[in-house]
Amino acid sequence: MIHSMTGYAVASADTARGALALELRSVNSRFLDVQFRVSEELRAAEPALRERIAARIARGKVDCRLAFAAGGAATAARALNAEALDSLRRLADDAGRAFPEAAPLRIADVLRWPGVLAEPAADDEGTRALTLRLAERALDDLCATRAREGEKLAASVGDRVAQMRQRLAQVAPLVPQAVAAYQARLAERLREALGSAEDERVRTEIAVYAAKTDVDEELTRFGAHLGEVERVLAKGGAAGKRLDFLAQELNREANTLASKAAGPAIADCALELKLLVEQVREQVQNIE
Repeated sequence: MIHSMTGYAVASADTARGALALELRSVNSRFLDVQFRVSEELRAAEPALRERIAARIARGKVDCRLAFAAGGAATAARALNAEALDSLRRLADDAGRAFPEAAPLRIADVLRWPGVLAEPAADDEGTRALTLRLAERALDDLCATRAREGEKLAASVGDRVAQMRQRLAQVAPLVPQAVAAYQARLAERLREALGSAEDERVRTEIAVYAAKTDVDEELTRFGAHLGEVERVLAKGGAAGKRLDFLAQELNREANTLASKAAGPAIADCALELKLLVEQVREQVQNIE
């Protein structure tokens, strides 16, 4: 199956300490590039998250955001730390004797003092396990989104390939006729210029022109490249780089066909092929 490199997914869950949310965004990139924005208390989960993303995604820039927001349960579970309060009281008494004119501590100052409010014990292992479960859920959604868009991209590329095959079928019978007609006109002009119908130079120039205007090889290679595009689309997987290379080759053959066109019909066909190839190149830039 063909996958796009563009997608979005989010997964969240509530814990005893608050809400955990994981967000994944992916866009186009030449290689796999994973960027993290993780809360400090969840930083230890980053290596495992990177490993799971790399196992599911082969190419694209992936932005992973993992956030934790303390909730009501965590706030309600807070309690005053008696030892911290005693230590702060002793410090306040010592400071009061040293600075008798200083104002006494306010309740807000006491509550902000480090360690006064005791947080519930953190379940690091449970939080890590939940984070990885959220990552799997988000990756499932992200891959499903990329697969749906990839299916549409593959259909679009396949449609352009079918149109190019139609153009090739239309232009192939025109090539011998166009070359013969142009050779006849060239021979007549050469005879008029040289004044001899049997001059060796006439035959030499026509032979050179015939070699320069022979597009059978270009048409054959173009058709072979189209067949390879169809094979890659049918096989699926990480096909973006291969399809991009084939699009470049198709463009090169279309340019050669245009430069060797022996008549307006062939030149028009080459122009249409170049336009279709460019449309394919734009689409494959989004394929994984």
